[in-house]
Amino acid sequence: MKALVIYESMGGNTRRAAELIGGAAQFLGAETEVCSVTAVDLHQLAQADLVFMGSWTDGLFFAGQRPGRVGRFKKLPWLDGKHVSVFCTYAVNPGNTVGGLAKVLAGKGAVIVGGKAIKRNQIDNAHVAPFVADQFEALVQAAG
Repeated sequence: MKALVIYESMGGNTRRAAELIGGAAQFLGAETEVCSVTAVDLHQLAQADLVFMGSWTDGLFFAGQRPGRVGRFKKLPWLDGKHVSVFCTYAVNPGNTVGGLAKVLAGKGAVIVGGKAIKRNQIDNAHVAPFVADQFEALVQAAG
């Protein structure tokens, strides 16, 4: 299995979460690459069985939350049935950041298999690894 982790990070939290997701995917046996949304290798994207895409949460603390720099995800090519799991990092309240990013990616043809909001003080293997395992399971269920 091949996995690709694509992230948009401003302060480094989402990059760190993406790296942990990539490490967990490798631990589960997937050939995995991690990259910024501005440096996506289109061949790797085409070959990936599961793509994790994540962003930081932009907006006010209690209202108007949205994926940070979502326009960069809108510039990705058509995802034509690609299985995608969405994640975000946040400080206080993620709002609908995961749902907002999922909507953008579904509009580009992605099949959303799941998602998770990760609080910035919980960016660790104890919180990230179970999410990755669940997403691999969701992919198996979606395919079967």
